[in-house]
Formats: sequence, structure tokens, C-alpha cells
Amino acid sequence: MKIETIASLNEVGVQELAGKTVIVIDVLRATSCIVTALAGGCREVVPVETVGQAKQAFEEGSLLGGERSCRKIPGFDLGNSPLEYLKETVKDKRIIMTTTNGTKAVQKALKAENVLIGSMLNGTACIRAALQLKKDIVLICAGTQHVFSLEDGLCAGFLLDEADKIEGARQMEIDDLALALLYGYKQAKSDLTQAFHRCANGRRLHKLGFRQDVFFCCQQNLYLTVPIWREGRLIELLS
Repeated sequence: MKIETIASLNEVGVQELAGKTVIVIDVLRATSCIVTALAGGCREVVPVETVGQAKQAFEEGSLLGGERSCRKIPGFDLGNSPLEYLKETVKDKRIIMTTTNGTKAVQKALKAENVLIGSMLNGTACIRAALQLKKDIVLICAGTQHVFSLEDGLCAGFLLDEADKIEGARQMEIDDLALALLYGYKQAKSDLTQAFHRCANGRRLHKLGFRQDVFFCCQQNLYLTVPIWREGRLIELLS
């Protein structure tokens, strides 16, 4: 088995995903929202690319969630803050979500055999689930506007570090980018909060008043929930 890493959405070649397990990472903030929603008892999350697609998929009792330029889309129920996706809001709900980068990355990953959703919040559970599927693994860092984002790279490094602790996974072949992100994470892990607040997206969220989101999203292993793509939506993978 191998683990490959893709630095941004723009670099994803759908043909190279066939037969593999993909983990989509968009830490600030789409995949953190998806994990939080399903951990809070949300029935399913339907990720779509456009606002029009989200409105078309809406059904009575569903919630519309998403952002453009980090702000909640006018007329939507929820934005892109994981603090909006807690149990009291999402339990038993169907959520249709569209974001600038994360939901597009999910859609682009669908040529893979398995698509999982990763974040700092569920990192260990996510990489363990991926390894149990016994396919080559591809970590897709969604990035921002087709450019690499540090927080996604740190999350990929976290997953790789956790894989390295699992008996039988230590000898897996990883590519050079994965190795670089693993080493980068090892350097930063003693103060991840600072790294998240100093990165470009962290600074942007600060300026827009979403400082608490940055604190929330850099928490490690808050949840055991692993979202997986099944028949047009993301649901919780049950062990």
C-alpha cells in the first residue's frame, strides 16, 4: 500500500484516483463542519459545487449550509463555521452544503473507490478507517483558490504521523510531498494553535470575526466520526 498527497484541488487528476481511498482535507473549514455535523447526529451531508445545485437539492426539513468568501450565503440556514453545526442544530437533519473549496474537492474525488472526510477533529479515526479499507491512499488538500494551504498540509502531516504509529503501516511507501508534510507537522505539533492562527486562512478568519473557528478546528481527535461517501451523500462510517 502507498500514501500519496496532493497539494491543492487544482492538482487533482481524476484518473489517478481510481481504485484508491481518498481522504479530502479542508480544515478551515468545510471538512471540520462536515465531521462536526455527523458527530452531532446529522443524518447526512450532501456536498455540491454551486449555490444553484444546493437550492435544487433542498427538501422540506433540510438545512442549507455554506459560504462564499468565508461569509454565509444569503438565504442559507448555516454558514461555514463548525460552531453552527453542533448537535442542537443538526441532529437528525439533512444538510446540503456548498463551499468555495471543500465541497468542490469532494466532488472531484468521486472517481476514487472510497472517499472519506478528514480534519484535525477526527484525524486518528480517519486514517485508521482508511487503512482498514486496504487500498492505496490519496490525501487531497483542498487548498484555497487552487493554492496550497498550510493548515491542510499540517492535517495531512498529522494523519501521516498517526499512520506511522500503527503496526503494519510504518513501512508504507509515501511520496516526497507526504514526507515533507510529515516532517513539517512534527516541527509544528508542539504549538499547532499558533501555526493555525499565523497561516493565511487563519489570519483571514481572524479579520472576519471567526477567531473561535480557528481554535476549534485545530483541536485533535475531538471526534471518532468518519464521514464516507455513499450513494450521493456523506454519512457516518460505522465500524
